[in-house]
Amino acid sequence: MCLGIPGQVLEIRDDAGLRMATVDFGGVRREACLDYTPGAGVGAYVIVHVGFAITEVDEAEARRTLDVLRAMADAVETELGEPLP
Repeated sequence: MCLGIPGQVLEIRDDAGLRMATVDFGGVRREACLDYTPGAGVGAYVIVHVGFAITEVDEAEARRTLDVLRAMADAVETELGEPLP
């Protein structure tokens, strides 16, 4: 199963010409490419799929989605490699 998971952008940097970010998924932090979401800045919430932020979402939607994903713990753990706290 492939999931797009919402997370908050914590830090943005340039990595060999790619706009990369540290994204927090409710306590789990991963790197993601922001090239498909050029308007996303620090503090923004994005949906990340296979390492790429594919769209921005508002905070309320991100939190609702994370709550649903916590209820689907096995699928999230498979996607992120560890459970959401």
